[in-house]
Amino acid sequence: MTNVLITHADEPLGRKVVKALFHDGEVGNILAVGGGPPPRGFDRYLGDSGRVQYTRVDLAKHRPASELFRGSAFRSAEIDTVIYLPRHGATSSAAAPIVSGLPERTAETRLVLQNCLETASVQNLIALGSAFVYRLHPGNSNRLDEDSELDLDPDVIPQIRSWIDCDMIFHGEVHNDRMRVVLLRVPTIVAAGGYVYLNPSLEGRPGLRARALGYDPICALISDKDVARALLAALHVRNSGIFNISGTEAVPLSVLSRWTRRVSIPVPGPILRWIETTTRMFGIDARQAADGDHLRYGFTLDTSRAEQELGFRPIDRIGLARAGDGTVRLETASV
Repeated sequence: MTNVLITHADEPLGRKVVKALFHDGEVGNILAVGGGPPPRGFDRYLGDSGRVQYTRVDLAKHRPASELFRGSAFRSAEIDTVIYLPRHGATSSAAAPIVSGLPERTAETRLVLQNCLETASVQNLIALGSAFVYRLHPGNSNRLDEDSELDLDPDVIPQIRSWIDCDMIFHGEVHNDRMRVVLLRVPTIVAAGGYVYLNPSLEGRPGLRARALGYDPICALISDKDVARALLAALHVRNSGIFNISGTEAVPLSVLSRWTRRVSIPVPGPILRWIETTTRMFGIDARQAADGDHLRYGFTLDTSRAEQELGFRPIDRIGLARAGDGTVRLETASV
């Protein structure tokens, strides 16, 4: 049996993964960690058997993270595997808070990895990262594999910079002799009801957004259920390394924006640069919403390595469906 700790289990993707783990016959104890109270529906897992436990911890702070890995709940669950999901739900913000001089996501990644390395019982660390770390070239013909160049330009927007920093932190440990490290790079995640996660231009509430006039990048997609399946596939093999994970669909950003009620307005580049300059004078960084190669150039992912070494293939289709109120939005369904 594999005993698993999963981070941000109170957020949408975390809830999907907890459900998948709970119904997996090869998974024993599950220690679900979140930043808030247990979400609705968790009472079905938190039964008398004690197989699933939930604890509230701020993993971006040194003391709470250390106490989690050295606490009684961790020891009693005999945790040997950590699944690291980044923040991605309603509490996620494009302008992420700074913790100890670092973006919250970066600080959290460092602490989780450090505690995993220092805890002898942890044999596996499976982390979810972003495919937006890759350097994009002009056009929509970017077909990216795991060896493609990362975007190390010092002017990359802060949100993507934090993803790159986290990627490099995990990347440095994929050949660790004691602990198996797996990093899954995913594109835009789509959930039923038109929700999207881990896309730097679409995160946050629905509403108007700006994008550079003359560009409409292709966006690779994957369903939240396929992400959960990919994490379980990585859990049950002995391979370590970095793997691209993606679904079968890719659509233009303008279409994805419209389908998810986040309409993007094409704005001439000079005006976007003026907006950026003006807002920064008032201490606001608008580059996440209005600038960056991810809003100009598209990409798809080569997932052959994940198929060969993890045995993962996506089974969900992503398409349009009419909701009860008559609106048309993105939905996911297994084929």
